[in-house]
Amino acid sequence: MGWLDRLRPGLVALGLSVGLAGCGVNNVPTLQERANAAWGEVQNQYQRRADLIPNLVETVKGYATQEREVLTQVTEARAKASSVKVDASTVTDPAKFKEFQDAQNQLSGALGRLLVTVERYPDLKSNQNFLALQSQLEGTENRIAVARRDYIGTVREYNTELRTIPGRWIAGFLYPDAKPMEVFTATAGSDRPPAVKF
Repeated sequence: MGWLDRLRPGLVALGLSVGLAGCGVNNVPTLQERANAAWGEVQNQYQRRADLIPNLVETVKGYATQEREVLTQVTEARAKASSVKVDASTVTDPAKFKEFQDAQNQLSGALGRLLVTVERYPDLKSNQNFLALQSQLEGTENRIAVARRDYIGTVREYNTELRTIPGRWIAGFLYPDAKPMEVFTATAGSDRPPAVKF
């Protein structure tokens, strides 16, 4: 047996490994991990917003004592959004994903009502603590929008891989547990601009 015969099995294995890697056998788990990482960033930004809310509510409470109903709505919406159980299966379960999205949308609406209410209190609008919290909240809302956009993009790539050839075949054969992931949808009425009154 010559040296070439001894190398042949190793060369065949190397050739198969390179061939399999080149044909996209790793695309499904790679794209799934990217989408999961993007989902983690979405959760991180929503948590950041939830963490800001108690300070915002306390600051407003000191100035706008007659606005208890709005403050209560914000507090309850935050509690509901925080109580929605989120795990890895959330992104592949349409009902769980909708529950998460609905709770976050409800919190966004309550925060919007709170910020509109603040317009009635010039002293509050000039309070440095409130201005800092409002700025942080605006920045967080922007971060949420970016995180959601990135998540939607990575999920689109992953879902496309699961629906097209050869990814569909590879997923069916090697990754049978791979399921399409859910994406965020626009909130009802978000296509209409808010009414501005002076």
